[in-house]
Amino acid sequence: MMGGRKNRCRIMAMMLVILVLGGAGCGTFRREAPFPPPPTAKAPVGKELAVLGYAIQAGAFAKLDNAVRLMQKLDALGLDAYYFRHASDLYKVRFGNFPTRKEAEARAVKLKGDGLIEEFYIVAPEESPVVRFRRYQPGTLRKMLVDTAEGFIGVRYEWGGDSAETGFDCSGLAMAVYKLNGLNLPRHSRAQFEAGNPVEQEELAPGDLVFFATNGNGAVSHVGIYTGNGRFIHAPKKGDSIRKSLLTSSYFASAYLGGRSYLGRDDPPDR
Repeated sequence: MMGGRKNRCRIMAMMLVILVLGGAGCGTFRREAPFPPPPTAKAPVGKELAVLGYAIQAGAFAKLDNAVRLMQKLDALGLDAYYFRHASDLYKVRFGNFPTRKEAEARAVKLKGDGLIEEFYIVAPEESPVVRFRRYQPGTLRKMLVDTAEGFIGVRYEWGGDSAETGFDCSGLAMAVYKLNGLNLPRHSRAQFEAGNPVEQEELAPGDLVFFATNGNGAVSHVGIYTGNGRFIHAPKKGDSIRKSLLTSSYFASAYLGGRSYLGRDDPPDR
């Protein structure tokens, strides 16, 4: 009798072990101890524009039309040219993004030999505000972006191109503002929208870009440079003058798609 009782106990113990192990394998058995928590996800690093390389500056025109013609010739060569009004009130043209001074000079000499430009100046990356001021004081680079954009106010905008399809005119202005400060912003508005970090409207800071769907199809077709206090600078349409507008106007409020920032964490907003 004793032997039979011991055998039955052994059998019951073995069955219990089998049930526990088998249950653990198929998921029907739950351990009382909690599973270890998953590792904490790292916050995504904000996208940031690359610093522009060596650029070529040419021309010093009293008439805007002359600067526009030169810009269009250079732009046709794929050089992403843009014009701006210099402090001397003359219009100048910049273009290119070369990794070395030698390459920039070689291209400039070639263009001069072809009769496309005359005198030229090589703009080095270290001359740009993004390199000189980014870490100098919070908000300095943003102020430089706004100051540059304000320098375009009142200028007739003649970027040309397929503005109805891609927002080319207005995005050319945004590109010029950023490149003049040493940041390599893409040319077209949709690429600019994708390149930036999303910003809620109430969190917009000077220098951010604001985007709109003005074609009625929900796609990005217009962009402006935010200056603060609900205002932004933009090129309304080809041949019109660059101006400031309000985000809260009925037209832009209904077309608003969102804001984007490109400065990462090196130049925090100074609202």
